[in-house]
Amino acid sequence: MAHIAPFRIDVPDADLADLGERLRRTRWPEAECVDDWSQGIPLAYTRELADYWANEYDWRARETALNRFDQFTTEIDGLPIHFIHQRSDREDAFPLIITHGWPGSSVEFHKVIEPLNAAGYHVVCPSLPGYGFSGKPTSTGWSVERIAQAW
Repeated sequence: MAHIAPFRIDVPDADLADLGERLRRTRWPEAECVDDWSQGIPLAYTRELADYWANEYDWRARETALNRFDQFTTEIDGLPIHFIHQRSDREDAFPLIITHGWPGSSVEFHKVIEPLNAAGYHVVCPSLPGYGFSGKPTSTGWSVERIAQAW
């Protein structure tokens, strides 16, 4: 049986400061020559996103919101996997695994975990390999089918 360890999100201030500085120091390319997405993500939109992440996004608020859930790590098929496991208080609760897609994260489920608990589900939200706080695969093969088998 795999070891399951409690987990709490606690990103160091230095890491957040470093990310902000790297985003602010981005060397931007010339703008694309079209007014749509036909050549990829428009430069203006990319710059807005970088500015938001560097100067407006409140990581600490998100961290606090996510840490209200019980979180753990374990190893599945040789890979460290992070997951939320929020147990229901109901004696007849049924386990329910909800998995995000690509790209995405378990953050997508923050509004439904508590209502599902109240409805009688033990909710498990694993982070896909290479996402969130799960480990990154060192080889190919983590397909939808393999992830479904792992869960």
